[in-house]
Amino acid sequence: MVVKVLRPPPRIKVLEALGSIADGRISTVNNGARVSSSSGEREYYVVVTEDLRAYSNDNGTLYRGYVGYPIIALLMMRGVLPFDEAIARALSGVPWKTLNETYKKYEVVEGIVLKRAEERGVSREIVMDYVSIVMKKLSSMKIVFDDSLVKQQTLF
Repeated sequence: MVVKVLRPPPRIKVLEALGSIADGRISTVNNGARVSSSSGEREYYVVVTEDLRAYSNDNGTLYRGYVGYPIIALLMMRGVLPFDEAIARALSGVPWKTLNETYKKYEVVEGIVLKRAEERGVSREIVMDYVSIVMKKLSSMKIVFDDSLVKQQTLF
């Protein structure tokens, strides 16, 4: 059994979580969810308990030790983290995997995504203020990775 406190994510993961919700790529089941990747090639399984024990099989959570975007998306859908419909709509259809693999730097991808949001009527400042609010909330939460949760779920 692996149990460890997850670190706050890179800021771009907040935007990726919004995009996954806007694209309808997350479906909740019991106390968890299934999240399809932006390319549709992968499916992530997420569980978060009320006491903030969590499991997700995305790379950020499993291998890098931070709160991955599928966990963030589920917490947004539950109202634990703030959700902004206008920003989410502006981020729909972003090909996250393609951008991340092409540019290999979150800062570059973030710039592309912010430009896209601006073109869709949401200013860079509004998006960055929102991200700061979510990151502050995430930093105040103690989310603990617990791989025993995956064994307790029937959704996987």
